[in-house]
Amino acid sequence: MLKHIVMWKLKEHAEGRTKAENAKMMKEMLEGLKGKITEIEHIEVGMNLIPSEAAFDVVLYSKFKDEKALITYQKHPEHVKVAQIVGKIKEERFVVDYVI
Repeated sequence: MLKHIVMWKLKEHAEGRTKAENAKMMKEMLEGLKGKITEIEHIEVGMNLIPSEAAFDVVLYSKFKDEKALITYQKHPEHVKVAQIVGKIKEERFVVDYVI
């Protein structure tokens, strides 16, 4: 089992929306991938509740069978569409992938 965790800091305003609006949109879009990409075994998206300098705005926690499944997910056209939108609204991105 491979866990894939991604955290984003979002721009205050981007694409005509506020940070809060973009975070909500990201959550809906990322969670919507579950029914479209069969390699996703679990997906969970959280939005930060307590603002601070150290806090990120959105976190993705997902599970895949293995690295091959993760790569298939990352190349899937539905994921690519979401990634392109996120690329326009993010300020920073950090990721960790590990096997359990």
